[in-house]
Amino acid sequence: MAVPPHSERGSTLLLFPAALVIMLALAAITVDSAIAFMAQRQLTNATAAAANDAATEALSDRAFYEGDRIELSAAAVESVAVDRVFALVDPARHHGLSVTAEAFPPAAAGCSWTVRVRASSRVDELFGKAIPGSSGQVAVHAQSTAAPRQEVGIC
Repeated sequence: MAVPPHSERGSTLLLFPAALVIMLALAAITVDSAIAFMAQRQLTNATAAAANDAATEALSDRAFYEGDRIELSAAAVESVAVDRVFALVDPARHHGLSVTAEAFPPAAAGCSWTVRVRASSRVDELFGKAIPGSSGQVAVHAQSTAAPRQEVGIC
């Protein structure tokens, strides 16, 4: 059995702290990425729910009952969508939340209206604050579309 030379003794002792620092840095990046991903998923789910709600709740009763048409009220779309997104996201996590909603009329005869809801916010990082020059926050964005279902026409 060969005995290691004395010049390499303790080299593992020097490598272990370096490996530990690298592992801690990777763990910190993983945690911050997971926080940003979860916030983005929450925002995406909120915009999808808001778009679906706005596409159904913002229907114009007058256009439907008087003209047998499906129309959306742009003001109602904006109001419903913004209210839903703010109700569904965690205000302690999302800072500077901004929401916009738009209703687009049918592109052609037989097509339906389309609702698009966009939201963006900033989310605090847990370990990113320790990095010099970092704002300690990550921007997250989400966009969802929905349309009331109609039987006539395929677009």
